[in-house]
This record gives sequence, C-alpha cells and structure tokens, in this order.
Amino acid sequence: MKEYLKKYEEWLNDPVIDNETKNELKAIKDNKKEIEDRFYKELEFGTAGLRGIIGAGLNRMNKYTVGRATQGLANFIIKEGGQDKGVVIAYDSRKMSKEFSIITALCLNANGIKTYVFDSLRPVPELSFTIRELKSIAGIMITASHNPPEYNGYKLYWDDGAQIVPPKDKLIIEEVNNTNFSEIKTMDINTAKEKGLYIEIGKEIDDKFINTLKSLVLNPEAIKQVADDLKIVYTPLHGAGNIPVQRVLKELGFNKVYVVPEQEMPDGNFPTVSYPNPEDKASFKLALELAKKVDADVVLATDPDSDRLGVFSKDNNGEYVSYTGNMSALLIAEYELSQRKEKGILPTNGAFITTVVSSDMAKAIAREYGLKVYETLTGFKWIGEKIRQFEEEGSYNFQFGFEESYGCLISPHARDKDGVSAVMALCEAAAYYKTKGFTLWDQMINIYKKYGFYKEGQISIVLKGVDGAEKIKSTMNRIRKNPPKQLAGLEVLEVRDYKEHKILLNNGTVIQTDLPTSDVLYYNLSDNEWCCVRPSGTEPKIKFYMGVCEKNMEDATEKLDKLTEAMKKVVE
Repeated sequence: MKEYLKKYEEWLNDPVIDNETKNELKAIKDNKKEIEDRFYKELEFGTAGLRGIIGAGLNRMNKYTVGRATQGLANFIIKEGGQDKGVVIAYDSRKMSKEFSIITALCLNANGIKTYVFDSLRPVPELSFTIRELKSIAGIMITASHNPPEYNGYKLYWDDGAQIVPPKDKLIIEEVNNTNFSEIKTMDINTAKEKGLYIEIGKEIDDKFINTLKSLVLNPEAIKQVADDLKIVYTPLHGAGNIPVQRVLKELGFNKVYVVPEQEMPDGNFPTVSYPNPEDKASFKLALELAKKVDADVVLATDPDSDRLGVFSKDNNGEYVSYTGNMSALLIAEYELSQRKEKGILPTNGAFITTVVSSDMAKAIAREYGLKVYETLTGFKWIGEKIRQFEEEGSYNFQFGFEESYGCLISPHARDKDGVSAVMALCEAAAYYKTKGFTLWDQMINIYKKYGFYKEGQISIVLKGVDGAEKIKSTMNRIRKNPPKQLAGLEVLEVRDYKEHKILLNNGTVIQTDLPTSDVLYYNLSDNEWCCVRPSGTEPKIKFYMGVCEKNMEDATEKLDKLTEAMKKVVE
C-alpha cells in the first residue's frame, strides 16, 4: 500500500479523529488523486506557521493540524517559562478563522497558558501592536492573507511583535513535529474564562492602536485644508481592515471617504473577487467603478488581514493607474522622510530596511536622507528582526521598511506590514501634495525624475500538488547547477546563492559568505539591472523578480520587458 493511502486509512481508524472528519474522508474514498493530495505530506509548520486548504487530512488546515501546532507551541512556551505572559490571538474574515482561534486559545489554556483573544476580527498590524502593548510572549494570527477562499493559515509572532525567526522557529517546529494528535490538550471555554485563562480584548486596545497611528501624522493642517476636497475610495475586500481604516481616516478629518458597499462586510467566500489580493488589478473592479462615479483622487484596497495595500490614482490624463508595491511604498517613504527632515525630526542614526527583491530606488532614497540601508531576505519577519536588533544594540533608529509585495511600515509601533497605517500615510501624502497643487501621480513622476526611472516586475508560475512541488524543487536545482552567463544580453556579474552561502563571480571566483539561509538565487547584472528567483514560502509557486533603472520610463519599460522574457526562458 502506498504511504499516502496508509496515512488515509490511519485517519479513518484513529479513535482520536471525530466522525465528522471521518465522514468527509470516506466521501473521497474513490478519488485517489484527492486522497494523495491530502495525505502525501503533512501540512508543514514552517518558519511562518501554517498555511493550506481547509479540510480533513494531514496536508490540510483543520482542528487537528491547528491543535497539533498549538500543542507544540505550548510545549515550547512552557520550556521557556513564558506561560504567565500570555499569548494574543487575532483572526480575520476567512472561513473557520474564528473557530481556529478558539481551538488555539483553548489548547493553550489547557496547558496553563493565558490567552488574550480579540472579540471579533482584527488586522495583522493590530495583533503585532497588541503583543508589545500587553508584553505577551507570543501572538497568533489566523489568516491566509491574500490566498484564495479555500485557504486558511496560522501565523506565529514572538514577544517583539514580529514573526518568529531563527533559532526559535526551528525549536518550535521541532516541538510541533514531535507532537501527536493524541497529545493535544483542550478545555471547556467557560471553565477557561472562569480561571482567567481566556481573556477577551477589544475596544481598549483598538483605542490605543488608533491613537498611536494618529500620533504619527506629520501634517494634520494639510488634512484639514483639503478635508472636503480630497476624495478617497477604499475597499477592505471583505476583510479586517474595514473598521480600523474607516475609523482612523474619519478621526483625522478626511470627510470624503467612500467605501465599496459590496465589499465592506466580512465574508470568507470573497464573493466579489476571484481571490482577495490587492496586487491583482482585477480586485479593484468595483472600487474603480465607484471612483469614476465620485471622481476620486485615490483608490485603495487592503487584503483580508490588512497588512497589504494596493493603490490606484489619477494620472495627468485623468485615467486611474495602478501602483506596484514598490511604487506605493517608495511614494510613502519619500513623503515621510522628506517631511521628517523638513521638521528636524529625522535622526542622524536612521535606518531604512528593504529586501533583496525590492526596488533599488530604496538605496537612492536612503542616501538622499542620510540613512543606513539594510537589505534582508524576502519576508517582513526579517525586517522585524532587524528592528529588534537595532533596539537591543542601541545602534540605529528605524525610519522605514518595506517589501515589494505591497507592504510597508512607517514606524516601529508594529513589526509586520501595516496596511492601516499605510492607508493613513498615503492619504496624508495625497492631502499634502494637493495643498501644493499637484496629485499623487505628479509626485510619483517627481520621484522618478529625482532618483531615476526604476522599474520592477514579477512573474509567478503556479505548480500545485505533488508533481508541482517536485517541479519547483527540480527547477531550482537545475538553475542552481547551471547559472546563466548572460540574461537579455546583459552580463551576469555575480550570482548570490543564499542556500549554498556563496557568491559566484563572473570570473569564476567563488566567495563563501555569511548570507542568511534561504532558497534564493540573486543575479547582479550589468547596466544597473538585477533579477532573482525563489519558491514562494506560502503558495505553490516559483517566483521571478526583475529590476532595471533608466533615464526615462519608456527605456525602463523596454529593458524590463526584455529581462522578463529572458527569465521566462530560464524555466523552460
């Protein structure tokens, strides 16, 4: 019997597994492909936690895989002596999010660990903020971010409000892997509340979070000046951003905020979009329709857990144009840093943190404002880790951080992407520039003229299931063993291999480095170009990133198109 069929039979015969789950599995008894996909591997508790399709099986999000992950975490927290500090739990609008949050809390409670559970859905940045506010040992966000509706996930944060990083991630993963379903503890929710283990939180934390964001505003007078003229369309895409975004904009005095009615209420089916991702222009269809009706200046969308921000605004022809994650983040960065400098509050030891696959314009902006620039691996947890390092060393003062995947952070109040403060900052910037007589798009062009026409692109190849996972692995191995000498007619000056901890120069020299470990290949090319390839950490994809810089947008677009085509051929 094949291993996946053996695991399937074990679930059907395991007394720990309930009848509802067994009935779901019995219903697929004649579908070997489906059985294989559910049981060919365990849903990995990776370096960011869990993420997968909801359903019965080892390779699915369900009460057993969530419970096992939580029991392993509980074991680790007890070893660390942190059970009295408690764990904050938040969830978004996805299917089973609330149920998984309760399962998680009660497992921790049964292990004697206090939990602070939000009374309804909240965004990622508020979870991160709350961990620090309550001085908890950890936090858990039940979300699958921008994945399709059939997914859910479990993101784990530590006491600094950032997602877990080495060495704790590996230690926790080890505890999870050594935990059996039969060892999962739980308790009655009423008993947990009576014992002071299950504590509901809400309004008091909301107020502190919103007031903290409002304290970051640099030009409140500009908002007042254009409060009745600046028109903002916003959609939470059925997610957790709706209440905090509307609240902070209202309390700051923005009077013309139009929320897309069809997408305002939480709905884990995401009925108006194919998948709730503000990176996808299709997700803006209803928002753009509303924008045209009200003649909006700016159109904004956050994903279900509200850590990402997507942006459209009018160009000089009155057409709505989209911003990449790089563009919107750098627009916010230029506004924040220029205004801090103008007001004399930009520190001499400031730091700007970016990632290896984000725009090189970040380095130009950092130089302009005298900031130390740091480049991390993909994933905001590495930016969070850097902020923690700055604080522990007393070295640098964090000023801005972002990654190309539509996420940024304007201050260290949180340690993950913050779509709520990004909305606030972008709207403030729009108000400020409107008082100066120009639009956000005008300012975007000004930034390009100031620093150079940087343009970036990304392509993703989706490879699902067992065969897809093997294809991703074999593709990375093949590219790693056969590094290209040229791409799009450009010389490959160096290859950075983050998995093998080495840099291969074009003269054949190999330099061993202390690069952090990740399955990433980065190519520095001649003529200020670069590209990068890596498997996605959260989706069944292999991703390619490209970046160029030119003296005008037309040349930059042409160069990027050529590089993109060259990267596609690397996969063939």
